[in-house]
Amino acid sequence: MHSAAASIVRSLRSVLYFRPLHHTSEVFGMANIASQVKRNRQNKVRNERNRAARSELRTRIRNVAEAAEAGDRAAAETALRAAQKHIDKAVSKGLIHKNTAARRKARLEKQVSSLRG
Repeated sequence: MHSAAASIVRSLRSVLYFRPLHHTSEVFGMANIASQVKRNRQNKVRNERNRAARSELRTRIRNVAEAAEAGDRAAAETALRAAQKHIDKAVSKGLIHKNTAARRKARLEKQVSSLRG
C-alpha cells in the first residue's frame, strides 16, 4: 500500500510543482534600479528567444526519430541533415554544450545508419 501511495505522489508532483517566483514573468518590472530594469527586459527577450530555439531543436530531432521509426531512409537522411544544422547553430548560440551536440548528432547518425545497412 505504501508503494501505491508513493507512486501517486510522484505522479502528482509534476502537476503540483510551482516554479519559484524568480522564474516567472511577474518579477520583470519590480526592480527600482534602471540597470536592473534593463537587464530584466533583456533577460525576458533572450529567454523567449532561447525557448523558441530549443523547441525548434527538439522538433528537428524528433523528426529524425519519427522518420527512422517509420523506416523511411530518404526522409530520415533529410531530417538528419536539418537536425545537424540546428544542433550546430544551438552550439554557436550557446544553447547547448559542444559535447552534448556531438553526442546527439552521433546518436541520430546511428539511428539513420541502421536504416542503410
